[in-house]
Amino acid sequence: MQIPDGTVQTEHFLKSLGFPRVAVHNTFLHFDFTRPSRRILVIGPMGSGKTEFSARVWRDAQVALQKSEAVRELTSTGRADRRRVFFIRSLLDAQRFAEYPDDALAYRGGYERCGSSIARINDSFAMEQILSDNPDIGTWIIDEASFYDERLVYVIRNASERSGLLFVLPTLILNFRRDIFNSTARLMLETATDVIPLTAYCEHPDCLEDSFYTYRYYTVDGRECPALYFDPLIVVGGDRKKENSQEPNYCTRCDRHHYLPGKEYTYFTLKPLGEQAARGEIGPLVRELRALRYDISLSELSSHLLRQYGGSSGGSICLQSLLVSNIAERALIYLFVEQNLITEELLVQLAGELELDRSYMKKTLEHNRRSVNLDQPLLNGMLFS
Repeated sequence: MQIPDGTVQTEHFLKSLGFPRVAVHNTFLHFDFTRPSRRILVIGPMGSGKTEFSARVWRDAQVALQKSEAVRELTSTGRADRRRVFFIRSLLDAQRFAEYPDDALAYRGGYERCGSSIARINDSFAMEQILSDNPDIGTWIIDEASFYDERLVYVIRNASERSGLLFVLPTLILNFRRDIFNSTARLMLETATDVIPLTAYCEHPDCLEDSFYTYRYYTVDGRECPALYFDPLIVVGGDRKKENSQEPNYCTRCDRHHYLPGKEYTYFTLKPLGEQAARGEIGPLVRELRALRYDISLSELSSHLLRQYGGSSGGSICLQSLLVSNIAERALIYLFVEQNLITEELLVQLAGELELDRSYMKKTLEHNRRSVNLDQPLLNGMLFS
C-alpha cells in the first residue's frame, strides 16, 4: 500500500517526538462556506446522522455570521451569502417530530430552531418560488430530497451554477429494497459535486456491524414482520414505533439482518401476472389477488415463501411478512404505480370487485404521487373468473 509523502513525513515527525505509531484520522472540519456552487449529497441509512449533519451546518453558519465584512466577501456571490442558511422539509414528512416546534430543524438527538428560515414544500415549483423569494440566502438544506420530482435536481443545479448557491442534500439514496431510491436519487448522484457517506450501527439487538441499509418492517402482535419487496415505494413513517400493520417502522440494518422477502416472487410471479393483465388476460391476476385478500395460504406468494424460507436460518422472520395486512392492495399498487401494467380503470374495478381497503389505497397512492378516485362507479359486465 502506498502512503502519501505528507503522511510519511508526519509519521516520522511524531516518531521523533517519542510518540508511538498510531493511526491519525482526519478531523471533522467546520463547514466551508467560502466555496461556491457546490451540491453536497449526504447519504446513509435512517439513523446515520444525515439531518444531524445539517444541524451542524446550521450551527456553524450562526458562528460564521458573527465574522467581519472581510469574511462576508469570501462567502458571498452577488447578494447571496452562503452563511445564510434556509432549511427545506417535505410536506410528506410532516408527521415526523410532530412534538417539536414548527420551525425546528429536527433530528433524532434534538433540534435547531430556524425561525423564518424554514419551509415545507411539495415539489420543485415550490422550491423555485422560495429561491426567487430569498435571493440573499446562499446555502440551502433540502431534507430527504429524493422525495421530490426529478425536476428539482435541475432547479438545484442551475441555481447553484448561476448564482454560486450551495446546496446540502441529506437524503436516502437506497430505498428499503436496497435499490436506488428513484430517478430523483439517481440524478442527484449524477449532478452532485460532493458526496458524504454516513453509516450507523445495525439496529438488530444482537449486532454491532456497520449498516448501510434502511429496513422497513411492521409489528403485528409483537412480532417483527419484514416488508415484502413489492411494498409501496413510499410509505411515510415516523420515528416512534408503530404497533399496527398499516404503518411501518424503519431502522437501519446490516446485510445479515436486512430481511427482504418476496423479491423473487415479484419478478417470477407478480409482474408476469400484471403483464398478462395488461394484455387483457386478467383472470390469473384476479385469482392471486383474491387469495391474497381472503386466504393467503392459497396464494402463490405463500407457496413461494414457504419453499424459499421454510426451515432456513432467518426463515421464520421472513415468513412473518405474510401477517401484514393489505397485501393484495400493496401488490396492486406496485403494478399500477411502479410497473404501469394496470390501468386506472382496472385498478378501480379490482378495488371494488375484491372489496379492497380503499382508504389505505387512497392514502398510499397519494404518497406515491398517483392520486386516484377509487369511488368511481364500477363498470357493468366485467367478469372475473
